[in-house]
Amino acid sequence: MAGLIVMNTTSVSANALHHRPFVFYWLALWAANFGVQIISISVGWQVYDITRNPLHLGFVGLAQFLPPLLLVLVTGLVADTFNRRLIMGLCMVLEAVCALALIVFTWSSPTVVWPVFGILLLFGMARAFLNPASDALAPNLLPQEAIAHGISLNSMSWQIASIVGPVAGGLLYGISGSVAYGVAMALILLALTFVVLIGRVPQANHAEQTSLETLFAGFAFIRREKIVLGAVSLDLFAVLLGGAVALLPVYARDILEVGPWGLGLLRAAPGVGAVIMALYLAKFGIKDRAGIILFIFVAAFGFFTMVFGLSTWVPLSIAALALMGASDMISVYVRETLLQLWTPDEVRGRVNAVNRVFIGASNELGEFRAGVVAAWIGAVAAVALGGAGTMAVAYFWSRWFPELRTARKLDARG
Repeated sequence: MAGLIVMNTTSVSANALHHRPFVFYWLALWAANFGVQIISISVGWQVYDITRNPLHLGFVGLAQFLPPLLLVLVTGLVADTFNRRLIMGLCMVLEAVCALALIVFTWSSPTVVWPVFGILLLFGMARAFLNPASDALAPNLLPQEAIAHGISLNSMSWQIASIVGPVAGGLLYGISGSVAYGVAMALILLALTFVVLIGRVPQANHAEQTSLETLFAGFAFIRREKIVLGAVSLDLFAVLLGGAVALLPVYARDILEVGPWGLGLLRAAPGVGAVIMALYLAKFGIKDRAGIILFIFVAAFGFFTMVFGLSTWVPLSIAALALMGASDMISVYVRETLLQLWTPDEVRGRVNAVNRVFIGASNELGEFRAGVVAAWIGAVAAVALGGAGTMAVAYFWSRWFPELRTARKLDARG
């Protein structure tokens, strides 16, 4: 799940594309995200193709989630202390090495998948350090009046990668796994080139004496802001229960019978829905009753998850996935708006690290949950019950976080 939000900007002088360092940063994120999407779709298909066990698809998500979780106290502090551009570059080098390792694994005509999980742990470690640093770097590249437009461009870049990447990954894997991983590695190296071209970035020195207080500053900030806590935890548990992405290889091969190219279409469908919703939000935004709207669309995400889980008709399945993506975009919009408006730069890396763990928990750990439950009761029941669980979460959170339910404006400080 996981991405930045779309916000409206009208001033020509606030155009983020007028700032050369940001353009290279934006291109780097696009290329890197494109490569990650290709790897994600290819690894899922390859693992299931070798084992035919949905539990192993859950392990794919778990391997990518554990590093951000275990390193959350370190990654955010590193992003607040050291050069964020340098962190991005080093992490992309490690990602390219992981892509190369997947190529070598594919050439070995594997019959076991445990090496993939080792590679994914390293890949997850790279992402664990890269994401907080890249999230926190964006405001350092732009003047205040251009930040909103920069966030909008980042969101569109991520969503486009989430649409095109899975389709390209499915088509490339249909040629061969090594071709898919090779293209992904090339894209990551291209992203690394763009990071180098960003040049030197003025960054305030937020170095602090390391203590439990500095390590837990991101958690402390989110805990203090009850509306932020409610929004972030709502997204965590809603997607944790409702996520069906990990089981798409099962649906593509065994239920809908559409093959690798169809898997790419299924993976792209939520991104299409998210982009359409993002364009709507860019033009109209959420001007009132933000809390109520948030809960309505989280419940809608659960409902459309149930529809997808029970569907055996490809057009209906794709439509349900698109509507899931559109509904989820509302949650992303609210959460990231609150974080951008309320987080000071000196703790931005740590807050983003915590936020990324929540995103990872809702996505990668959600994939693990889906794989385990599918191995136990079957893929269809796992997805349908997960969607019902998401609807239940929307109801209970609306009762437990009245501050979030009654929120009318996103800018609580305005």
